[in-house]
Amino acid sequence: MSVEVLDSATIVNFVEDEEAFSVSIRDRFAHLDTNHDGLLSYAELLKELQSLRVFETHFGIDVKTDPKEVAHVYDSLFVQFDHDSNGTVDLEEFKAETKRMMLGMANGMGFLPVQMLLAEGSFLKKAVERESSKLAA
Repeated sequence: MSVEVLDSATIVNFVEDEEAFSVSIRDRFAHLDTNHDGLLSYAELLKELQSLRVFETHFGIDVKTDPKEVAHVYDSLFVQFDHDSNGTVDLEEFKAETKRMMLGMANGMGFLPVQMLLAEGSFLKKAVERESSKLAA
């Protein structure tokens, strides 16, 4: 993890860079697709969502969360990715939904830079690294 400064333009530029964004999406998808069938099952995507621990912590401190509520949120998130409602997420669905979520995050950030703690290998970290490499060139 590292503390980085980013703004909405950093995210938008990364998403609009078709090559960089597509490579990142394919890499993450391949990492999540543990059975290598070219599709993400609920279990495969759930493992990634659970690793984020968004609902089980409050400012880094573990909190007791109703398991039914957490399961409902994960179910809802999976439905967001599964555009054709066939019970799996293909690469294009994963890319489209990730893009939609990242652009939504950028829109919510506004134009002022913010400081964030980013996980290594995360899409936001890759966006910052892309921006930094362009500035260094």
